[in-house]
Amino acid sequence: MKKTRLSRVKTYIFSHAFTAHTQGETMNLTDKIQKLKKQKKAIILAHNYQRPEIQDIADYIGDSIELSRKAMLEKDAEILLVSAVDFMAESAAILNPAKKVLLPSLGARCPMAQMLTAEEIKRWKVHYPDAPVVLYVNTLASAKAYCDICCTSANAVEVINSLDADTILFGPDRNLAEYAAEKTGKTLIPIPEWGFCPTHVLFQPEDVAVLKMQYPDAAVMVHPECSAEMRKVADFVGSTSKMCRYARESTAKTIIVGTEEGLLHRLRKENPEKRFIVAYEGAICPNMKLNTLDRLYASLKQEKYVIKVPEAVAGKARTALERMFEVKS
Repeated sequence: MKKTRLSRVKTYIFSHAFTAHTQGETMNLTDKIQKLKKQKKAIILAHNYQRPEIQDIADYIGDSIELSRKAMLEKDAEILLVSAVDFMAESAAILNPAKKVLLPSLGARCPMAQMLTAEEIKRWKVHYPDAPVVLYVNTLASAKAYCDICCTSANAVEVINSLDADTILFGPDRNLAEYAAEKTGKTLIPIPEWGFCPTHVLFQPEDVAVLKMQYPDAAVMVHPECSAEMRKVADFVGSTSKMCRYARESTAKTIIVGTEEGLLHRLRKENPEKRFIVAYEGAICPNMKLNTLDRLYASLKQEKYVIKVPEAVAGKARTALERMFEVKS
């Protein structure tokens, strides 16, 4: 019995010593990043799905286009450190051509963005030559260069309604296409046929049903990248930015969240009096989580990896993004 108790004491001391050491390192690293930011006139743009410690030191937190637009207003910034995935860094570079854009990890690639190529768009245009092409911002710049207008999950419905067409080619997320079609009554042809976000398709109605047994009064909010079945069991469907707004305005004290678990850090900080539960605990985007404080520090110190988009591509993609900004949402 004494040995067991002693063992527990040793474990307790080691655990707390390790935690204190780790926290000290994190604080030291944070200070180094903040110092480098000032020296290099840099700002950190962090997506809602980033690690909590990165969100806590970011200058701006939001979805991809929110971050790019914020960066456009930062006239004095010379470096944009984009803690997100590849297509978001590309968008920042396209919309801020005079600034140096850095991505902390080259491996941080969005799987859904890789599902749609320029060649695929060309193939579908042969079959639907008169249909405008609308691309979710979760696409690579090379694909954006072949679309008429971009959209986000926050304004997809408004963008579709702004077009004088009843049949539209939409990529790469099939679920977002279905959601926009339901809301607009138009025919949206998904390209590719089964494009999807690997994280959001993990959410299942059964998980919500189990959680509702424990929290019967909980509200349910999900991202439109989720399946139609998940959208049907939700009280609210919207982008991460709209989820944040819904969480603030909802009278519900407990909210079940159907999106990547990184958003819960922001939700809890902004609404400390409410309880937020991720609808499926395994809903973690490994690509988003590749960015760490160590990689942010190394990226800023060495000024790598620089994201550049050839102007021949950037010019066309910029037009599609700017058209999106003109649509009122």
